[in-house]
Amino acid sequence: MYLIYYFYVYNRFIDYGQNQWGEDMIDYNEKPFIVIWEVTRACELHCLHCRAEAQLNRNPYELSTEEGKALIDDIAKMDGPMLVFTGGDPLMRDDIFELSAYAVEKGVRVSMTPSATPNVTKENMELARDVGLARWAFSIDGHTKEIHDHFRGTEGSFDLTMRAIDYLKELKMPLQINTVISRYNIDYLEEMAEMVEALGCVLWSVFFLVPTGRGKTEDMVSPEEHERVFRFLNKLRKTASFGIKTTSAQHYRRVVLQEQIRDMKKKGTFDAIKYEDSLTTMDINTIDGLGRAPKGVNDGNGFVFVSHLGHVYPSGLLPVNCGNVRHQPLSEIYVDSPILQNLRNPDLFKGKCGMCEFRYVCGGSRSRAYAVTGDYMESEPYCVYQPKAWIRHKRSLQLKG
Repeated sequence: MYLIYYFYVYNRFIDYGQNQWGEDMIDYNEKPFIVIWEVTRACELHCLHCRAEAQLNRNPYELSTEEGKALIDDIAKMDGPMLVFTGGDPLMRDDIFELSAYAVEKGVRVSMTPSATPNVTKENMELARDVGLARWAFSIDGHTKEIHDHFRGTEGSFDLTMRAIDYLKELKMPLQINTVISRYNIDYLEEMAEMVEALGCVLWSVFFLVPTGRGKTEDMVSPEEHERVFRFLNKLRKTASFGIKTTSAQHYRRVVLQEQIRDMKKKGTFDAIKYEDSLTTMDINTIDGLGRAPKGVNDGNGFVFVSHLGHVYPSGLLPVNCGNVRHQPLSEIYVDSPILQNLRNPDLFKGKCGMCEFRYVCGGSRSRAYAVTGDYMESEPYCVYQPKAWIRHKRSLQLKG
């Protein structure tokens, strides 16, 4: 289980173009939209899906406080990316609030994803607020303690989370709920949505499993079930009092777009040119339901991960080493790495993803492609969609054969 602290800084509007929220229209070839820093792998929980395969003790070779501040300085120079402290459990570092305060001081928008353990005290929550906390997020993976505690590998985790939410309400701070979709909870989506509503959340962040670390393929939902959840979320977002976002589910964007295209065709309001432009330029912020990111963020494309040892990966779920911040600034690695350059070019994707008309706004999960096939440029293995170009290609091969 983990939760997210959002630290806010003053409004930093970028002068070369913003989306509808006043956020930077970033060129992902030049800098990322978001940087994830795994500050430690130490954690007291034993979550079934843990990417980091967290351990009880900190690694003595983790980036130091000063190395962390140097990384923050480099991110600040990139002028725009958000920074997320993750783990393990960031609260296992005694300098985490020092690093948080330093990032805020440097003008970096920063959040944190600590585990909901006894470390999440009311005092720590107040300290986080004083540093500049804007929002908390707690992980809840089942509407009952039995489902949730089993998935999180720790008895009492559900009750601890609810107690922490009570603290949050006392502090009058907005709440976000994170949920990992798995075979353990897919049949309880309605109940989960009702819980999110009842708790007065501002955002439901829905994660989809990638079989990395402790995450197992047998715990994942099928491609058809992915589609079922996408349709449920797309319908829910139209009436829910809270926002909805997805992680490791790039093809949710395709489902949203397909439904909107169908609806507009029925009404006679479909603008083919507008949507073609949106698909090819990745300018999806004008399309309702696709979230706050100004373009189609994907692993290595607007998104980059720094491990506790300083290694740079396209994401924490795609552990392909692109460099190390101890030897080269992150800003240089992000731009110059051939691996990251390839991931930012959807035309190079293999199989149906490389031929799909949605490849620029979707592109499939590169992490899941790597975990299942061993090739991060392969097609998203848990997508049911068959692009027209791919169908024509297969027919052509059949005729030749």
